[in-house]
Amino acid sequence: MTQYTPKVSKAWNIFTYANFSIAALMMAGGIYSLEASFSAKGYYAMAALMLVYSTAAITKALRDKEESDRIYNKLEDARTERLLAEVSGENE
Repeated sequence: MTQYTPKVSKAWNIFTYANFSIAALMMAGGIYSLEASFSAKGYYAMAALMLVYSTAAITKALRDKEESDRIYNKLEDARTERLLAEVSGENE
């Protein structure tokens, strides 16, 4: 069995980091220039940080579930192959 490893280009990684950085700077600039009290700006800043953290946490949770399902399926495939080998050995 060969394991599938997705190929991600270096350009894509640079693009995603740049995209995140630009978005974070735009959000910070928008909050800074907002005509609101300091406490309202702090509220929006905390909400923005929490949104970024929550997005990363959801992404990690989904990826962990996918990897655990893949490992479980590999174990089940190995058990099935062993069972089939035992059964075919008994028939001879």
